[in-house]
Amino acid sequence: MNECVLVADDDSNITDVCRRYLEREGYHVVTAKDGLEAIELWHSQTPHLIVLDLMMPHKNGWEVCNEIRQTEDVPIVMLTARGEEQDRLMGLTMGRMII
Repeated sequence: MNECVLVADDDSNITDVCRRYLEREGYHVVTAKDGLEAIELWHSQTPHLIVLDLMMPHKNGWEVCNEIRQTEDVPIVMLTARGEEQDRLMGLTMGRMII
C-alpha cells in the first residue's frame, strides 16, 4: 500500500501518534505543523486522505479545508478538541465528518 496521508496538527504529539499508527498500517505519512505547510504538502504530495486539526496557526483547519475543496474532493477527517454543535454543523455543511 503506497497511499499517502497528510496529518496536519500543531501538536507534535498528535502528529507523531497518528503517523506511527498509519505507517504501521502501510501508509506513507507526511505531517504539517500549521495550515500553510498543510497546503504546501497537499500541493506537492497529493495525499489520498487528510487528517486536519481545526485550530492551527497561520491558516486554521476550516481555511485549509475550504481551499482544498475549491479544486478537489479528497477525503478530510477533521480532528479537534472542539465539539460544539456549531462546529459539527459547519463540518457537516462542508461535507466533512468531525471526530
